Amino acid sequence: MTVPKVIKHKAIDFFCGAGGMTNGFRKAGIDVIAGIDFDPECKKTYETNNIGSQFILADIKKLSFSEFTQRTKVKRNDANLIFIGCSPCQYWSKIATDKKKSEESKNLLNDFMRFVDYYNPGTVVIENVPGILTKKQESPLNDFFIFLDSKGFRYDKRIINAAHYGVPQSRKRFLLIATRVAPTVKLPAPLIGNLPVVADFIGPDKGFPVLAAGAVDSSINLHATAALSETNLLRIRMTPADGGTRMVYVDDKHLAIPSQFEKKTTFSDTYGRMRWNKPAPTITTKFVSLSNGRFGHPEQDRALSLREGAALQTFDASYQFHGTALRSIARQIGNAVPPLLAKQIAMTIIDQLS
Repeated sequence: MTVPKVIKHKAIDFFCGAGGMTNGFRKAGIDVIAGIDFDPECKKTYETNNIGSQFILADIKKLSFSEFTQRTKVKRNDANLIFIGCSPCQYWSKIATDKKKSEESKNLLNDFMRFVDYYNPGTVVIENVPGILTKKQESPLNDFFIFLDSKGFRYDKRIINAAHYGVPQSRKRFLLIATRVAPTVKLPAPLIGNLPVVADFIGPDKGFPVLAAGAVDSSINLHATAALSETNLLRIRMTPADGGTRMVYVDDKHLAIPSQFEKKTTFSDTYGRMRWNKPAPTITTKFVSLSNGRFGHPEQDRALSLREGAALQTFDASYQFHGTALRSIARQIGNAVPPLLAKQIAMTIIDQLS
């Protein structure tokens, strides 16, 4: 008779979004009790793909401990409980954003800290953009370190690159694992061997049929692309395959972006193509747009499809995304923690706590 596997560790995924971190932790064997997010568009995506992990639609700034306890059934001071906090990072991103619009996300780490303080879980995980560490004067992170010290947590932290953990993108992130129940704690060790590249995950030989801009291939879930204007079609057609950039038409008044005409030293990645044999750039929430980075397909005349972006984020082909529009789904995909990275974080925690 097979003895059922007992799941010792359990987690709550704060700011869970579409469920990338939840999915990776579940694959490692951790019981993710719930994901919490205030974006209603993520609810169906999260629940469809993570059956057994409930989605709590709530703003943690307003979520009471009594409601949280009632919904999750977690107890205070549980050594086997893991709190994951991957708060929205627009304010700390190096990508140009409307800082006034993203101001509300600036101090979400403090709201997460309130829950850590009250429930005192055994382990805490933080993942965010590097800016939350490097912008020291503005960041709440230093206060969080002081808080962890006061609570008796040991922690390891640094800027990591997801490309060193099997994710085919140059995706730098601040990562912290803290624990009060293990004598030592270390972040996952980088994988040994060649870095994963774009060709390992997308392309016709990986099951992605050739697709035109603005088209949908019904044989592949969400293999759909954004339409391009005639001018942008001309731009991408002129851009050399496998890593070409806008420099090929930088001196052409009719094709160059007016603000970039004859400028060869700035924003060289915009309107560029990815390279087959290198990791992709960071998959952002706007990866379906040529004008927002090096998101051109290596050889087809279009930007990435939704499913290609999800593949480069290491979501399984069966992972279903739900949303009201192409760009809303792209936002869910780009905001997610790559499940493969999440799984390695979870496995490291299990190893260190066993």
